[in-house]
Amino acid sequence: MFQFLSLPILLCVVTVSCSEIKSCEDAQKTCSVITCGIPVTNGTPGRDGRDGPKGEKGEPGQGPRGLQGPPGKMGPPGIPGAPGLTGLKGQKGDLGGSSVAETKLANLEREIRSLKSKLDHTQKLQTFSLGKRSGKKLYVTNGEKMPFSKVKALCTELQATVATPKNAEENEAIQGVAKDNAFLGITDEVTEGQFVYVTGGRLTFSNWKKGEPNDFGSGEDCVILKDDGEWNDISCSSSYLAVCEFPA
Repeated sequence: MFQFLSLPILLCVVTVSCSEIKSCEDAQKTCSVITCGIPVTNGTPGRDGRDGPKGEKGEPGQGPRGLQGPPGKMGPPGIPGAPGLTGLKGQKGDLGGSSVAETKLANLEREIRSLKSKLDHTQKLQTFSLGKRSGKKLYVTNGEKMPFSKVKALCTELQATVATPKNAEENEAIQGVAKDNAFLGITDEVTEGQFVYVTGGRLTFSNWKKGEPNDFGSGEDCVILKDDGEWNDISCSSSYLAVCEFPA
């Protein structure tokens, strides 16, 4: 075994870069191994290296949650699913709106026609002067003269009949309304010489002028009330006042 003496040997293997040559020389006196280098400046920065791999997702932070961002774009529609099973048949519903509306419209049109008919009737009645009342009958005239057929049509349109006196009081009331010769609702058109009411039935009252009825010229099948209250048979085609009888 060899024993080495401890030698105060100082190994200096340091290379010093000094900014001043003088300080470097001082250092060489201590360690002959120190090499003095020429002062240099820093070079330009090198290029950035490539990004490293993405790290794992970290734990959620403990701070308050931020506002929710706006919704993203709608994705493409998915594939339609298979049709479901047919449901149970429900109870019968009420009539549709169109049927209800049509029914209401039909009812409204019917009411309008009824009101129009009543209005027309009232307007025609207004063309007559204020009539005379006798018992349960009202006699009115429009002051017009016309053949018997038109008198019947006019009174029927007004839902009335040609004035037909069945007693002396009614005969006087018609005379007071007419003020002139007027047709009565009496004829013998069906059987010559047998005068009857146009509403049906034989006469129960008469007020013939003396010598009447005489069927003059074999063509007098109608009856008029003269301005003096007496009756006379006359041609139905002649024109006389129209007097209508209404139930009062």
